[in-house]
Amino acid sequence: MRNNKNGNMSVVGAMYLLYFMIAFVTNFAGSMGIVLKSQFATTNAMAQLGTFANFIAYACMGIPAGIILRHKGYKFTALSAIGVGFVGLMIQMMSGMMANFAIYVIGALVAGVSMAMLNTVVNPMLNTIGGGGNRGNQLIQWAGACNSTGGTLAPIILGYLIGTSVEHATVSDTYPALWIAMAIFIVAFVIIFFTRIPEPHLGSKTSTSNSRLDSPLRHKHFVLGAIGIFFYVGIEVGIPNTANLYMTSTNDGLALSAQTAGWMVGLYWILMLAGRFVGALLGKRVSSRAMLMASSAAALLLVLTFMLLPTSISFSVGSTSMPLRIAAIVAVGLFTSVMWGAIFNLSTEGLGDSTPMASGMFMTLVCGGGIITLLQNHMADQWGYVASYAITAAGLLYLLFYALSGSKPHSLNS
Repeated sequence: MRNNKNGNMSVVGAMYLLYFMIAFVTNFAGSMGIVLKSQFATTNAMAQLGTFANFIAYACMGIPAGIILRHKGYKFTALSAIGVGFVGLMIQMMSGMMANFAIYVIGALVAGVSMAMLNTVVNPMLNTIGGGGNRGNQLIQWAGACNSTGGTLAPIILGYLIGTSVEHATVSDTYPALWIAMAIFIVAFVIIFFTRIPEPHLGSKTSTSNSRLDSPLRHKHFVLGAIGIFFYVGIEVGIPNTANLYMTSTNDGLALSAQTAGWMVGLYWILMLAGRFVGALLGKRVSSRAMLMASSAAALLLVLTFMLLPTSISFSVGSTSMPLRIAAIVAVGLFTSVMWGAIFNLSTEGLGDSTPMASGMFMTLVCGGGIITLLQNHMADQWGYVASYAITAAGLLYLLFYALSGSKPHSLNS
């Protein structure tokens, strides 16, 4: 019994490493935009193709990953995802050796497939190991903290590796971080491979041939919530990625060093980490509807402040002076932190046996993180960085509508 408990704790540790890696690899791809602009002389939109490829993989792999998980189990799915992720990172390293932009985008796509598979497996695996209930939820909450930590460190490490010479940055400058990421994948693979993992659903052959499951798409509040997730991920990712380009750009931007910009983007993810802790503490007392309403309204106010505040109003970080509007956009991270859980809870309310199907659809719509970020940076190319945040404001306005009205449970006529 003790060996089994120790084995489970080893797997929990491996899952935490993978949670760290999901955010690290995803945010690293977003922060790489400044490197791609430097080495390959791309537009802002093209610089976000790595992020687009990383997230569009969710649209392709979200539901298939769920099918693999159902038929092959946690262990097989997790090991396969790690293997795919390792290959994706290697391809990205090859793009630096060959100085080829297309190869980098392919590597980002392969890494995105891995992230979609990992996202599908880590939550239910931790819940199963924890035995469900409060213990399972506790393991997932701590995993969320690891996720935020990985997201925080990615832009900071990238900024450190690039240094002050943004205009000379290349993919090869980022190799140390890629080596570390591959090492973490290897450690997680070994731990999971040699540990027995409970697979309760593999022993049961539940048939639904005689009972028609209610489709989540028949519930209006789910459909509107799924659209909300699409916008939410685009907001969460688009804000720091575009801000990173804005702060380091010498054209329409602030011409700050990559290190300074990396720290400011890292602060955005640190505030997300803090917000998740606060959200977990308030979750028992504050409803999901009230939480989403307050967070989307506050985030919208901060985004509008960023867009309207003059650059002449500034503050200092050490010896570096920057517009106060940067503090406003970074502070949005405190409020985006609690949105995912609130939207998920509201949209799956009353779905019953259709909840797993709904979860798969949610994972597919994570692709909004790539699509909206690409669209935002195309807007930045056309009308400037600040104006591009109009799409962020529109998304937050939709989430406010969903909290106020769209999230009320309502079934559509079949």
